[in-house]
Amino acid sequence: MSISTTTRQAFSLVELSIVLVILGLLVGGILSGRSLIRAAELRSVTAQFQGFMTADKAFRDKYFAMAGDITNATQFWGEADPDPNFCLYTMIDNAVTARITCNGDGDGYISKVDTSAVIERITYWQHLTNAGLINGQYSGYGNTHGACCYAIPANAPTGRIVNSLWWPWSSSTVPLRFQLGGQTPAQSGMPAGFPTGNILRPEELWNLDTKLDDGNPNTGKVRAAYDLPTNNCMTGMTATDTYILTNSDLACYAFFYAQ
Repeated sequence: MSISTTTRQAFSLVELSIVLVILGLLVGGILSGRSLIRAAELRSVTAQFQGFMTADKAFRDKYFAMAGDITNATQFWGEADPDPNFCLYTMIDNAVTARITCNGDGDGYISKVDTSAVIERITYWQHLTNAGLINGQYSGYGNTHGACCYAIPANAPTGRIVNSLWWPWSSSTVPLRFQLGGQTPAQSGMPAGFPTGNILRPEELWNLDTKLDDGNPNTGKVRAAYDLPTNNCMTGMTATDTYILTNSDLACYAFFYAQ
């Protein structure tokens, strides 16, 4: 009768060390890759903003008016409805995807609502694309009648940061600015709302602010904003307040002023 023996083998310390080194390299590579992707996203913010400023100036030089606010846009691209009080609603009801559009009120600002029931923050992007000054195609209408013109990708340019949208605004007291924020989710049967979601860490926005402006969250060309209920983006709302650089959460969205 023969007796069989079983040889048991185990990893040596050298082999285990090699495995741990490989795992460390993989984890480091993943983290480094994420950092590089995020850095590229942040660089794209600056490029997009500068592109919008260039397009806005070129539109004014060519048409002697602001995109969205221009009073004779329909002469260039056709009208969605001959009655200015129903132009935008006609675009909504008929899901217009062509270049036909609505006129602005010519007051010199990109207003929320004007006397012609046209929301110029929506038609602003459509007019720029109709003029061939920015890429993309923007419908100029909302997709739910009665809940008109919420900020959706069909109405506004998206950023490379996930869920981010750009939104123009100006008034008699606010010079033209481009808001970059995360699209708020749909609620209570209403479509997704304005881009006021926090998408930037305080240090990230401070970095953009320092490169383009003065590094202060409440003054200059680049300014900070935050989604409620708490403010973990900056220490306060005065000119002497600063970014909360120790906070690594997504706590800010931003305003980029064209003037």
